[in-house]
Amino acid sequence: MSGPVLFRRGRVIDPRSGVDGVRDVLVQDGKVAQVSEAPLQLSGAEVVDAQGRWVLPGFIDLHVHLREPGEEGKETVLTGSRSAVAGGFTAVVAMPNTKVVNDSALVTELVLSRARAAGLCHVYPAGAITKGLKGEELAEMGELISAGCVCITDDGRPVMNAALMRRALQYATIFDIPVMVHEEDLTLSGKGAMTEGPTATRLGLLPIPPSAEVAMVARDLVLLEETGGRLHIAHLSCEGSVRLVREAKKRGLRVTAEATPHHFTLDDTAVGQYDTHAKMNPPLRLRRDAEALREALADGTIDAIATDHAPHGVLDKQVEFDKGINGVVGLETALGLTLALVHEGVLSPLKAVELLTDGPSRAFGLPGGHLAPGSTADITLVDPEVEWAVDAERFFSKSRNTPFNGRLLKGRVTQTWVGGRLVFSDGQIKESR
Repeated sequence: MSGPVLFRRGRVIDPRSGVDGVRDVLVQDGKVAQVSEAPLQLSGAEVVDAQGRWVLPGFIDLHVHLREPGEEGKETVLTGSRSAVAGGFTAVVAMPNTKVVNDSALVTELVLSRARAAGLCHVYPAGAITKGLKGEELAEMGELISAGCVCITDDGRPVMNAALMRRALQYATIFDIPVMVHEEDLTLSGKGAMTEGPTATRLGLLPIPPSAEVAMVARDLVLLEETGGRLHIAHLSCEGSVRLVREAKKRGLRVTAEATPHHFTLDDTAVGQYDTHAKMNPPLRLRRDAEALREALADGTIDAIATDHAPHGVLDKQVEFDKGINGVVGLETALGLTLALVHEGVLSPLKAVELLTDGPSRAFGLPGGHLAPGSTADITLVDPEVEWAVDAERFFSKSRNTPFNGRLLKGRVTQTWVGGRLVFSDGQIKESR
């Protein structure tokens, strides 16, 4: 256990506590001991001068692909954890669509053991809804949860069988965990490569209509209302989907949703001349869809910003657009892209921080996301004024597949603390081993 640490005179932004102002934060025994408007003194404490910086709860990402086991050439739990803490994330939820699918306690325990060995951020495994992600038979939900899974999802694949989806929601109510869904009607998306619209027409690419997502959101909200379960909608991307979620929340349904920085920052024109780094699923939508996501982030319809960090190798992207693998990395650019919404006046600093911390914590019932006394000292320090250019070659992730390479951003993580221990500082990972 590290010694006491005093974060002095930073701007503490803690949405759950309603704090936004200059404070001292004292950490002892890996916990937040005190948050004080008046300056604190403690003999023997390590002092971190936080003047001019934001002192925030550690970020929580509900949607990350760590690729281990099975595709360690793209990412591992260790390299993904490094990328996470470099981006200010102290906790991530690891998706189950690894090459050995996480549909059993054995795989869950492997992921957790790798996370303990990495010793950087908290890694929470997600278990599969169906065995082998095949959409045919429910996985052993109780076994997965007992082993440490915090949600179930077939992420990357929709559960096309409505009866099976209904049963998943029913069983999940026993354990009170969210069922996380990738909303895509495969009969509508077919072999489409990008969203339906002028850009797809110009490039001659097969289109994916918005209804491929919106229809499945509508179906699952109907099932949710019948079962009384908890539904979490991954990477919301369409204006129509936003409208449905907003209405469902007004009716009191237990639905939460996330949006990714690439979906609220870019639109389909980012594909340019067949740029596979702008290829993902769901695809980049039209500008009005991105604007709808921004509005939903501001008004609380969307609960969390999640990266859908999806590492891929160079050869996965250096192919024809329709053959390119979907996905982009996002852990190390998420903060800068989120703060762009603050600079544009879309979000307040308090709301932006909430979407990265308290929002995801509440959506999945995870520890952290706040700095109240007694909470685990997962803390992210941010310089909100520093300007920097994204350089994919300097990512801590093994992969470089980003549409934001070279983009100028304002605001960057300077330090990340997990359990009161410094794990990232000024561009360097501080590993305990």
